[in-house]
Amino acid sequence: MSEGTELWLIRHGETEWSLSGQHTSRTDIPLTDHGRRRAEELRDYLKGTTFNAVFVSPMQRARETCAIAGFGDQAVIDDDLKEWDYGLYEGKTTAQIRAEVPGWSVWKDPIIDGESAEQVGARADHVIARALATSPAGGKVALFAHAHILRILAARWVGLGARQGSLFVLGTGSVSVLGWERETRVIASWNRGFE
Repeated sequence: MSEGTELWLIRHGETEWSLSGQHTSRTDIPLTDHGRRRAEELRDYLKGTTFNAVFVSPMQRARETCAIAGFGDQAVIDDDLKEWDYGLYEGKTTAQIRAEVPGWSVWKDPIIDGESAEQVGARADHVIARALATSPAGGKVALFAHAHILRILAARWVGLGARQGSLFVLGTGSVSVLGWERETRVIASWNRGFE
């Protein structure tokens, strides 16, 4: 096991749908100008940081963030870093969904024609195993991806169920670090923004 390896979770910059609150998984949309500026701020923040491996979601918003941040040439696309598949709720805001399903929550209710939280959790577990396998103890691995998959990944890192990803808020263009306290997996820093 690679105790001491840090996983750096980097959420993509703003898109039109992240700004409006629309659930975005399969829809492949680009960053806004503000999202690109946030990626430039990520580049400045991460300058001089060495990663043993960089993994990125195949979606353009994550790949664009990764490239602007300066790690596009090093990045390996990882399908397990795709965002939670929202099925029929793709493109809808929580308010729109609740107009049809009162009290609806992505964390508690079935996702029709999409993935369950547990399925996303299984993907997160694969990412963690792959990341640890690529980096020696004390190394760093960057993961450029999306809010819900990264929140679930953090929950799985500290031994919580996938649905407990609901406990972690994650802004666009943010950096979080999963690390260790001795042999215990911990959240070393969370949701570092640039505003």
